[in-house]
Amino acid sequence: MNKLKKEFVLNFIDGQRWKWLLDGLLATLKITAVALVIGIAIGVIIAAVRSTFDKNKASLKLKGGVGYYLLSVADKICKLYVTVIRGTPVVVQLLICYFIIFAKMKDGLPVAMLAFGLNSGAYVAEIFRGGIMSIDEGQFEAGRSLGLNYVQTMQHIIIPQVFKTVLPTLCNEFIVLLKETSVAGYVGIMDLAKAGDLIRGRTFSAFMPLIAVALIYLVFVVILTWLVGRLERRLRNNER
Repeated sequence: MNKLKKEFVLNFIDGQRWKWLLDGLLATLKITAVALVIGIAIGVIIAAVRSTFDKNKASLKLKGGVGYYLLSVADKICKLYVTVIRGTPVVVQLLICYFIIFAKMKDGLPVAMLAFGLNSGAYVAEIFRGGIMSIDEGQFEAGRSLGLNYVQTMQHIIIPQVFKTVLPTLCNEFIVLLKETSVAGYVGIMDLAKAGDLIRGRTFSAFMPLIAVALIYLVFVVILTWLVGRLERRLRNNER
């Protein structure tokens, strides 16, 4: 017991190293929150483009014109983006953003936010696209009967329903994103995982700091999972 106390003091109390974990946690939460907002914005746009092309491909092809070709090109670009992002590791994407695309930037935090946001956008896009494609065609016809065009129907009728449908899955994406940010230390950001590793390097004691990092991640994931469970139950009750 006395040995554990000494280890605790060495790793967290001496030099106020517990503040490193706190600062790292705040950085992790900032990256996760901003990346999720970026991911949702990108995901909604890509999902709207791809689902619009899939649902209206036949009618647009019959009409021809510039609109069909523009939407076809946009659909191919979106597919390429999703394929590339989902087919490469997030840590490689982060390194490319930091050392190649934004090589002149000294602050890695905004680069990490963007990199994780771009990564999340591909997965969110597929979540939303699945939600849009699952909406009954009658909902689109109802929008047209009310005098709404396709964009207005999507904005006022379809997207609100899709959000309700995919919200639990979107929350699970938030949990996954929170854990994925643990590789942010590769670009010099002191996130939660990096803070634990820095303490380990300073004290030459791996057990306490790394277990502390794991427990902090676990606590946040358990809390978020519990909140997602409550949200799912509430949505099911509302449907009844």
